[in-house]
Amino acid sequence: MIGSTISHFRIVTELGRGAMGIVYQAEHTRLGRMVALKVLQPHLSLEPDAKARFIQEAKSASSLDHSNICTIYEIVETESGQLVIAMGFYSGGTLRHKIVPGGLPLNDGLDYASQVASGLAAAHKAGIVHRDIKPANVM
Repeated sequence: MIGSTISHFRIVTELGRGAMGIVYQAEHTRLGRMVALKVLQPHLSLEPDAKARFIQEAKSASSLDHSNICTIYEIVETESGQLVIAMGFYSGGTLRHKIVPGGLPLNDGLDYASQVASGLAAAHKAGIVHRDIKPANVM
């Protein structure tokens, strides 16, 4: 998919893969900024329940406005029925890439934990439960 275009997003590189989707860095060609695109796995695009969960994920996340929660810009459905969530792109990698053998320095670990807890508290206050907290999902 690298180099291809979905709607007004040009795919630059793959950032990661999960059970539900593949995340790409892409350029918003109309605004000239980088975004992250989460593309529903092709085989799941054929399953109405999976599509509904994917849309609900985007709606839930987009209802939150917090500095420790990724901003959702829009949901796009391609002509072939594939769903895409466009969201903020944050450079610097994931927490998984920062954790080295032997762990993190204590102050760094406490800072990251505090930021994650702050975002989760905002989500919980809105009645949203994140079901996949792991270092690979923390930017």
